Amino acid sequence: MHLSTAVFASAVLQGVRALPQAAPSSATSPPTVTISTAVASPSVALSATLPSQVPLPPTQAWCPSHIFCAGALLQSVNLARLYPDSKTFVDKPTSKSSQQVLADFAALSNTSATEGDYVNFVDSNFRGEGLELEAVALTDFQAEPTFLGGVTDPLVKAFAQTVHGFWTQLIRNTNQTALCPEGTESGSCESSLIPLNHTFVVPGGRFREQYYWDSFWIIQGLIESQLFSTVNETLQNFMDEIENFGFIPNGGHLDRSQPPLFVHMLADYVTASNDTSILKRALPLAEAELKWWKDNRSLNVTSPFTNRTYTMAHYAVNNTAPRPESYLEDYLTANDPTLQTPLAEQERADLYAELATGAETGWDYSSRFMGQPFAGGTNNTNPALRTLGIRKSIPTCLNSILYKAHTLLADLYDSQQQNLSTSTAHRTTAEGIRAGILDLLWDPSKLAFYDFNTTANARNNIFTAATFYPLWNGIIPDEVLTSSQNAFGVFASLNMVLNRYNGTFPVTFLESGQQWDAPNAWPPHQHIILQALRALPGNLTTDPLPTANASASAFDLLPPGQIGVDQDALPGQPITGTGTNATKAGNAADVSRLNGTVVNGGNPTSGEGWATALQRQLANRYVASTLCSWHATGGQIPNLLPRLSDQELNVTQSQNNTGNMFEKFSTSDIDSAGRGGEYTVQAGFGWTNGVLLWVASTYGNVLVAPQCPDLLAQVGTTASTGSGSTGTNKNAAAGRGSVSVLAVALVAAAMVMLNVM
Repeated sequence: MHLSTAVFASAVLQGVRALPQAAPSSATSPPTVTISTAVASPSVALSATLPSQVPLPPTQAWCPSHIFCAGALLQSVNLARLYPDSKTFVDKPTSKSSQQVLADFAALSNTSATEGDYVNFVDSNFRGEGLELEAVALTDFQAEPTFLGGVTDPLVKAFAQTVHGFWTQLIRNTNQTALCPEGTESGSCESSLIPLNHTFVVPGGRFREQYYWDSFWIIQGLIESQLFSTVNETLQNFMDEIENFGFIPNGGHLDRSQPPLFVHMLADYVTASNDTSILKRALPLAEAELKWWKDNRSLNVTSPFTNRTYTMAHYAVNNTAPRPESYLEDYLTANDPTLQTPLAEQERADLYAELATGAETGWDYSSRFMGQPFAGGTNNTNPALRTLGIRKSIPTCLNSILYKAHTLLADLYDSQQQNLSTSTAHRTTAEGIRAGILDLLWDPSKLAFYDFNTTANARNNIFTAATFYPLWNGIIPDEVLTSSQNAFGVFASLNMVLNRYNGTFPVTFLESGQQWDAPNAWPPHQHIILQALRALPGNLTTDPLPTANASASAFDLLPPGQIGVDQDALPGQPITGTGTNATKAGNAADVSRLNGTVVNGGNPTSGEGWATALQRQLANRYVASTLCSWHATGGQIPNLLPRLSDQELNVTQSQNNTGNMFEKFSTSDIDSAGRGGEYTVQAGFGWTNGVLLWVASTYGNVLVAPQCPDLLAQVGTTASTGSGSTGTNKNAAAGRGSVSVLAVALVAAAMVMLNVM
């Protein structure tokens, strides 16, 4: 692995935007990928000088670069606000030696430099972002993978085949000819990139590198696409990183990892490919990674419920400076001039550690980890971010993943009939984690899992999609195993979402303005929920899906207190063309309910058990979210799905687009992407594609073409029934499956900001 000292600069990805989805290219030649260099666009006059700065944070041991790490240059360039996204700058290799760049900056900083001076400095000293990666051909690409044979609906099958083709657009190698030489003290240039030795799939948009937990869901799709060599190479890259760093960094950020799914990926690959030869290298490195998590991310917790002590994991990044790839965002969170209470130096350092830890969770950011999630309101999230308390949380998701990792690793040893004592040790460790999860995190009265707060010595009360992680990983509480009613209670919130909204399951039911909160619904969570349903024993799921009485809604089927939100405080579901939301109480709140199913939930079958019904509905709803938002942004399939009219595509500013696969969706608007967070919505998109292909493969015989909401009706315009408005664009039921004008405006604004991957 070609590694330089500049590795420690953070190795972040392209920070701006992502353009319309390109059409799949030939499998025998590399796709055409346009690299677009962001043009500096300060938000103030070029003659303006920079605002005053707080003192520089300490140099971070993991990040010693004087250019791409916390220091005078990075702070000054970020405060100049040359680009809409902080990632853009740290993705730009220098065009000169490190010494010359620093000399030019020293000359600049000795004057009353203006915005224009900083624009000239960056233009003169840095090259375009993204040049260090190159597109490559997928030589083993098959146009029609086997799973397509099980997809019965013609439109869904064609859409799945189209998404399968997107892998050809997301495959990358390191461009060896564009790399900067090793070291920051010598050489012709400096870069923040960690070069990888093997081919990999990028998530898309600003995320140009191989990302850790994204890759799990990318691999789910690659396996269905029978691209086993790409899966192998992805795993080889992760193994290189474990060998070099002792752990798998989050996209190259050497102060943090991400949810530890390497063993999960390894086990899935071996099962699908029967390639056990990889285990000779992989098993010792899997041991090393799990040891890193034990040594660096574990603590002992004594239960207030049983007085037993458990070794549990938590996310905890050692960092006392803004993240290089999000420097301005972190700096302003800590030093927001509009907030009257300034932070002391130690408070700033603690906040920077929390912000970096949030990135390690993958949930950056969510009310789940905030003491005051609504401080400052949804339009100014800095006060809420200042209340992050991630390091003191015992997260349901992380510990569930680690439980399964130890179990899977033991299974892999057993399959090779070797190291039986090691296998036994992993099962013992797994059982300890399982016991801790059931004691600390499981609330048997609410039938849900909640994170444990070590400061309060109590469970948190914010209900999140993390409640499904234990079941996904094979941990089913006794209260569930002994009662079909309780088993349904665990998934009653999913039933409520499918009846009340037109999209998929949100992260939480709190609208905080953060991207890992309502109304956003993320592809990985839909996969996790489906797998959690599949994990239930069959004897618990044969009863029909429960229904509320005539005057009630699916909300009334929830276990008391489970989601911690009254129904009148739930996110709204807009009704097409009315400018109003559906009522939140009573039978009329379930605006997506149909006879035996839900809008875009597929067709019921005789004798269908409740878990099978929920799987069918969620799988179909996920297809609807991906296909409808792709169609609404210019996607088309010849002879099956005509392109929308320019009038319709104008709603999403997509007249020149060819369809976007978004990283996240809205639970209340299947025509648009999700929103919120510290960057514009991204397109591509690796894990979205992976989950779609897995859903198509797993549920192909029950998937039906979705009915997409009418874009023109959503903005109060009467739509014609011309060639652009196909049957797929009609509502499944009058007044249902809609979106607010605000949501359309938000997605339109996001689309305007998009640029080339």
